[in-house]
Amino acid sequence: MTIEAKVIEDSISLAGQRITTLQVRFHRFILPEFNTHRVFSRNFSSSRAIPTAKLIEQVRTVPAMPVHWGKNQPGMQADAELEGQELALAQREWRVAAHIAADTAEIMAKMGMHKQNTNRVIEPFMWVTGIVTSTEWDNFFELRAHPDAQPEIHELAIKMREARDSSTPKVLHLGQWHLPYVSEAERNDQFFKLPANVFMLQKISAARCCRVSYLKHDGSLPNIDDDLALFQRLAGAVPQHLSPTEHQATPNYTASCSLEGNFRGWNQFRHIIQI
Repeated sequence: MTIEAKVIEDSISLAGQRITTLQVRFHRFILPEFNTHRVFSRNFSSSRAIPTAKLIEQVRTVPAMPVHWGKNQPGMQADAELEGQELALAQREWRVAAHIAADTAEIMAKMGMHKQNTNRVIEPFMWVTGIVTSTEWDNFFELRAHPDAQPEIHELAIKMREARDSSTPKVLHLGQWHLPYVSEAERNDQFFKLPANVFMLQKISAARCCRVSYLKHDGSLPNIDDDLALFQRLAGAVPQHLSPTEHQATPNYTASCSLEGNFRGWNQFRHIIQI
């Protein structure tokens, strides 16, 4: 596995406000750094939700490893990198640590411990997949695409910026929606344009953002009824789980460039949600 970033949905309003949704994959150990950027709406695969056996296999075969094996020195950044035998030994020890963590998690699972505990043991060696939507990117790129940033998040920021720079946003008019993981065929389906089905596509998009995929967890094509049922479990829960409803947005009815929630110039589905 490698660090990846790809644009899922890219839109721009008539007022010139751009909103972009990217799907990303990176080392889980930099997730806390990523989550400090509060202008982002994001959802990530949960360590509590994925079966332990699946994560153990991933950690044993393709553990998340540093992209830069820096030599020890004072300060937060490592300039020089290990070479030759030192580098090979460091990489070997990292893999040994990953296997030890995987073995420990496997023992705990056989003892009957729940995955919300066993999976924590292997988090330092895991990859994480997520979706992130924002109208504000400059500060993130300024900080994280900087050479002083942690090498892993630096590479992630570079790939995110390249993906966004190479994407052409679609112009959306008032009343139209930015809908990650919703296909053009679904948007043009007359069924979803019936008055009784208002906001159905937004709910479908929210369900798919929750699982960070257009496809279902087993790799099969989405089923609308299943998507709506997942949305109902999220929005109908007590308390509600509404973070997946932050990725769907519609242009403001004014030319205002003020922040609406954590977006500028766009209204989130979360703020106008109808269950």
